[in-house]
Amino acid sequence: MEIRKLILDEQPPMELLLLADPSPELVNDYLKRGDCYVAVADGSIIGVYVLLPTRPETVEIVNVAVAESRQGEGIGKRLVNHAIAQAREHGFRTVEIGTGNSGVGQLALYQKCGFRITGVDRDFFIRHYDEAIFENGIQVIDMVRLAQDLQE
Repeated sequence: MEIRKLILDEQPPMELLLLADPSPELVNDYLKRGDCYVAVADGSIIGVYVLLPTRPETVEIVNVAVAESRQGEGIGKRLVNHAIAQAREHGFRTVEIGTGNSGVGQLALYQKCGFRITGVDRDFFIRHYDEAIFENGIQVIDMVRLAQDLQE
């Protein structure tokens, strides 16, 4: 498996991006402002993330998705670690990530990758999405925010 930046004029893998964020409008917005990276295996894109500069010296991973047929293989962890390495390589001092309150697997993954919970954006998914989103049988209401300091 290779992880690489999306090539100029290459279409982003919307089907994968919409697995992690069901709003095409929001996905298209941050794709314009960030850098999209893809995981490729056997000529197919099987994973994706977007790295979005948000403030001076701070970058956010705004979307991490793995093809459903390839989930559970450690690809998500490799994507997150690749994003951290890219952030460090580009001189960012802090990398942030957020997930829904019901994203138990994501919260575990991000903490295993060195992120710490920094706060909760209450009602984020109510404010930004027209339709209710459910995950693990729980309505996604709040955004759990995590960050990692890249200073050495």
